[in-house]
Amino acid sequence: MLNHTCTRSVSVFASTVVGLLLASSAFAATEIKLGWTTSDSEVDPYAIAAHYFAEELENAAPGEFDVSFFPNHQLGNDTAMLEGLQFGTMHAGVITGTQIGQLETAFQLNDLPFLYANSAQAHEVLDGEVGQELLKRLEAQGIMGLGFAEAGFRHTINNVRPVAKPDDFKGIKLRVQPSDLFIDSFRAIGANPTPMAWSDVFTAVQQGTVDGLEIPLAVIFANKYPEVTKYLSLTSHTYNALALLMSKDVFDGLPEELQDAVQDAAKSAIERQRATVAANEKDILQKIKDAGMKVNEVEDVEAFRAKVASVYNAYSAKIGADLVDKALGQVSE
Repeated sequence: MLNHTCTRSVSVFASTVVGLLLASSAFAATEIKLGWTTSDSEVDPYAIAAHYFAEELENAAPGEFDVSFFPNHQLGNDTAMLEGLQFGTMHAGVITGTQIGQLETAFQLNDLPFLYANSAQAHEVLDGEVGQELLKRLEAQGIMGLGFAEAGFRHTINNVRPVAKPDDFKGIKLRVQPSDLFIDSFRAIGANPTPMAWSDVFTAVQQGTVDGLEIPLAVIFANKYPEVTKYLSLTSHTYNALALLMSKDVFDGLPEELQDAVQDAAKSAIERQRATVAANEKDILQKIKDAGMKVNEVEDVEAFRAKVASVYNAYSAKIGADLVDKALGQVSE
């Protein structure tokens, strides 16, 4: 039988343990599962955005968030991740705007071919009224849009020939993102577009199922495409905007001060990510050349623009004529 002194000691110890457990529970960090489809590489734009977001969350709210990374479509393809965000089973993601366009057609704005002449134009549109309207529309779908990082402009790689003019696309079986706009754009130029999930593309190129694809420089290098493709043509046909997203259920469950921290962290992460991606591009292009790919510029962009005029006519109403007009007005200033 325990004596009174021992009983008091056990009681004090038990009270201490309970108190520590309650304190630990009260201050438990919010779990953030953060996914994207490409590699976890130091030069991959998706990965850079994800890691910077985690760093900025820690800076904005030390110890409040526990971020874990899921690259290489570990949480599924873009469609599966968007569904996960809607249901709250996935907490945050870096997802290409093209695939968000399957959920909210206004996001197809950024995929209009040859819309932006440079990244500065894209930033002006996406950080302004047009971009905010795009992000706001996701809330009805259960997703919080935190801002737009970038993967840079998309270019063409293939194993048939260099592409310098629209006729060079003729007969090339080109993987494109599963998007009607991309399919129609490359069909208008003269290619044979083939929609395919990202997870299947490398093997398809390697085996000759497709002749090539169109992706940003950093994604070409980070995902080892110089090993399986011969030609890189700097077509700069679309600007690849990467949306930094969070489940609305997760966001709404945070106290106001942590919601503010998330917004601030996203803004800081995107600024850093854009600067890093821009700084990396020149070096990455040289590494692609050193890896053996033959690289060519495209001199007559207007020849390509003329081929895709019908795409603007066909998709303006689907995207929202007001949004298209505002974006065109900004890039023409």
